[in-house]
Amino acid sequence: MTVTAPSADELRRMMTDQLTATGALRSQRWIDAFTSVPRHVFVPRFVVRAQDSLHEYDQADPAWLTAAYRDTSLLTQFDAAGTATSSSTRPSLMAKMLEALDVEDGNRVLEIGVGTGYNAALLAHRLGSDRVVSVDVDPALVSAAQNRLGKTGFMPKLITGDGMAGCAEHAPYERLLATCGVGRVPASWREQVRPGGIIVANVGYGIARLTVDRDRRASGPFLPEMAAFMRARSGTDSVSATAQQLTRMLVTQTGSAREIDLPTSLGAEMAQFLPNLVHPTVETITLKNDAGRETHCLWEPRTSSWARITLLDVRTAHLDHGGPRDLWAEREPLLTHWVNAGRPGIDRYGLTVWSDGTHTLWLDDPANTAGMLPALW
Repeated sequence: MTVTAPSADELRRMMTDQLTATGALRSQRWIDAFTSVPRHVFVPRFVVRAQDSLHEYDQADPAWLTAAYRDTSLLTQFDAAGTATSSSTRPSLMAKMLEALDVEDGNRVLEIGVGTGYNAALLAHRLGSDRVVSVDVDPALVSAAQNRLGKTGFMPKLITGDGMAGCAEHAPYERLLATCGVGRVPASWREQVRPGGIIVANVGYGIARLTVDRDRRASGPFLPEMAAFMRARSGTDSVSATAQQLTRMLVTQTGSAREIDLPTSLGAEMAQFLPNLVHPTVETITLKNDAGRETHCLWEPRTSSWARITLLDVRTAHLDHGGPRDLWAEREPLLTHWVNAGRPGIDRYGLTVWSDGTHTLWLDDPANTAGMLPALW
């Protein structure tokens, strides 16, 4: 008996049904967009990370089409060091972010990060191509996305430029969606979104949904789940340091040492989310020795500050650190505050970006910033 593989249309409907069943998609207009826009056209070649290995797919692979419609992130570009610099985001996360935009007919949307062009196609299906502007620093990505968008009949405005600067030429916008990761929300985004408009952006390991007011202040909660997009790039000629390079340096550094008490497990989700907000420029690498003992290494490139935290048991660790900043001393109070507050989930936290660019983290209410270390922002 011959088994026929599902067609692209069938796979797309299956993916959309799954996203709807899990609640990632809620509104009919977005359901229609995911049902109609072919993801596979935008990812003719991609890599999927599975556990500790990478698997590459292209159109010659019989599994390519099915893999293109799985609810997983597809890595589509790497730099010379082998670090991924572009991807097609996991569809369930894309759906949740698009739903969080709360778009209305006639809205103009600025997307930061063209990527493969798939997300721009979804926006164009929902609002019309003339209502969507997407900017990316990488001209090769913009060119490839333009070509693939043309194949699907969508023609949003694609711009090659620094996404951190937004796109003033076509401002103002009612909505801004950042599909790249940032440590801080740049002033240009707040200035280019109309009062009452919404910014949805990956800040650290969270997705912030911020409403802009007349004073260009932006405030709002984080969505319930963690996420980490490719970091926004200022250009295409930079090559990131590999984990191996950082590891070799960090495991041999010597500096001040002391034993510390841990407020919580450093591997917990909130122990990643909160410190990353305090330390947007700090790289973190977790190592395990043959006995399974964990070492958490921190590196801040601007000041060459570093820390090496080796677990002794679940509550204590040995700290080695150097440089002008004591990275552990800066992040420990926020973790302690979280524990003392009853270990609240990510969706109870929110962010306010003030008119002067100051970022303030809050719990449950924008007025509740006690113990949140706003001075570090």
